Amino acid sequence: MSKKKGSDHKGNHADAEQPSAPPDQEPVENVEGAAEILIGAAEAETALSGEQAPELHQALDKARLEAEEFLDGWQRERAEFANFKKRVEREQEDSRQRIAGEILTSYLGVLDDLRRALRGRPSIPEAEAWMAGIELIQQKLLFILEAHGVEPVPAEGMPFDPNVHEAVTYEESGDHQSGYVIEVLQQGYRLGERVLRPARVRVAK
Repeated sequence: MSKKKGSDHKGNHADAEQPSAPPDQEPVENVEGAAEILIGAAEAETALSGEQAPELHQALDKARLEAEEFLDGWQRERAEFANFKKRVEREQEDSRQRIAGEILTSYLGVLDDLRRALRGRPSIPEAEAWMAGIELIQQKLLFILEAHGVEPVPAEGMPFDPNVHEAVTYEESGDHQSGYVIEVLQQGYRLGERVLRPARVRVAK
């Protein structure tokens, strides 16, 4: 009988020492939530005690001040990170366009050669098939450039714009107003807002 009582006593003692399971708590995901929990706990403690102790008010004011400081710092860091992310994305896009522009610009010389070949085409029937092949190559190259966003700079008959045009000569012209492009000597191209090559033109004066 004594063994049984001892066993019961030991079991009861183990049950008494076992801590109760803590209540479920939702995770605090940011500083603002932590501040609200901290302030809520202080206010609840004041309400339960029924006392307006100066020490408790000081602790509550300190908690509010720290919560505001933490929240302000968190918001500032968040804004700085968002600005940093935008700056990195913008720099990456600028770098991508610069590299793409350098590669695409190298094809413009080939396009110029094809145009010169077509302008100097021989006027004999035997050359027609050969010239048709040159035109097909030119069209394919233009299609590739257009697919990558490259487009010609408007020039002929347009007002001279030093941002996209390069004046080779200034000439008197009875058919054009002063400051307008008479003829395009070399076609210019741009990629979006980036000028890959200005158009070389003759300008009326």
